[in-house]
Amino acid sequence: MSRQKKILLPESEMPTHWYNLNADLPAAGVELPPVLHPATGQPVGPDDLAPLFPMALILQEVTTDRYVEIPEPIREVYRMWRPTPLFRAYAWEQALDTPAQIYYKYEGVSPSGSHKPNTAVAQAYYNKQEGVKRLATETGAGQWGSALSFAAQIYGLECKVYMVRVSYDQKPYRRILMETYGAQVVPSPSPDTQAGRQVLEQDPDSPGSLGIAISEAVEDAATREDTKYSLGSVLNHVLLHQTVIGQETIRQLEIAGADWPDVVIACTGGGSNFGGLAFPFVRENIVAGRKTRILAAEPTASPSLTRGVYTYDFGDTAQMTPLIKMHTLGHDFVPPPIHAGGLRYHGMSAQVSALKEAGLIEAVALPQRAVFEAAVGFARAEGIVPAPESAHAVRAAMDEALAARESGQGRTIVFNLSGHGHFDLAAYDAYLSGQLVDYEYPQEAIEQSLQRLPQVD
Repeated sequence: MSRQKKILLPESEMPTHWYNLNADLPAAGVELPPVLHPATGQPVGPDDLAPLFPMALILQEVTTDRYVEIPEPIREVYRMWRPTPLFRAYAWEQALDTPAQIYYKYEGVSPSGSHKPNTAVAQAYYNKQEGVKRLATETGAGQWGSALSFAAQIYGLECKVYMVRVSYDQKPYRRILMETYGAQVVPSPSPDTQAGRQVLEQDPDSPGSLGIAISEAVEDAATREDTKYSLGSVLNHVLLHQTVIGQETIRQLEIAGADWPDVVIACTGGGSNFGGLAFPFVRENIVAGRKTRILAAEPTASPSLTRGVYTYDFGDTAQMTPLIKMHTLGHDFVPPPIHAGGLRYHGMSAQVSALKEAGLIEAVALPQRAVFEAAVGFARAEGIVPAPESAHAVRAAMDEALAARESGQGRTIVFNLSGHGHFDLAAYDAYLSGQLVDYEYPQEAIEQSLQRLPQVD
């Protein structure tokens, strides 16, 4: 008998609403601390955020509604790639000789090659609705910048992308893709902003970081009347938009007749693809009493969930963003130049951080070479070359499958393959040629960064 490899949903079953985790957190005894103004230390209001975001997104940031309707114009664009396929990894299961059943949700079928357009399209739509002409943003590996460039082109918006310097140098084809979509891309730190110039004065050879790039994009947006800021991760409304991933996955598992997952896995940098897959499953744990383990996979080079502290910190290096209570390594932490540029962030989503602090999710930190070892094995079995970020989820899933083999007990594993690695082949070349380096940030350096955290009562 033939086995069903991929589970597809018709467009008619694409989610009509985004799921808001904040509605169900109180039932789990979890309360999100307020976001604070960087100057006053008081809780921010809508007017405080208005220079950066359109009001529709501000309202989504703070809503407690369980579901937020997806406007039909956004759903029309989503249909270019959604619903995305769920795959059963039969070949990889065989290669690993595991009794585990492994499923992966593949977001790399979007036009820009990752999960990021799920929120990029929504953000560009709401900005266009409120008369914004231009968007400014940052990007690490370039997945977010590519997605926002694509979305901005759809809605006729200008887009400027501050791309972290090390990724700008490592991934020229990401830059070319953004420029093909019509965006202006500059390496960060750049001479275009005061924040960038300050960093360059201190370190002309700075590799940059997402914290620095965020500072530049925020400054750009705050100093121009025609421009708003777009963020690809971390904030509530961003993770809200990504929950189409988990909602589709639950329905696809039902269609496949699969056992309910024992473990759900996604990589984490700021939290967007993790929240997108995991939050609907977290809801099942909270509301329906399920016992699914939810596992976040991060790099040892930027281990905010496993080695950071849970406290208030700035989202950017120049201390211009609001203060968010999150797991952080310190806002001026500059991670080593790993190839998973999208995971080189000092902090974590407030929602993901609160779940981790409450013990509702787990986290694991993984070294770069082990991650690429798993990614190559996965590619040779399943045919898809994962993005370096997504490869962290691949490694975590592999470890779970090998544990099942050792115990002789089956388990159902679901992970998010959040993007392809077609623009990351230089990283694979480094691994295959034996040149890839592992990075583990020394504890002393982390402690020094944490000493410079803001003091909040």
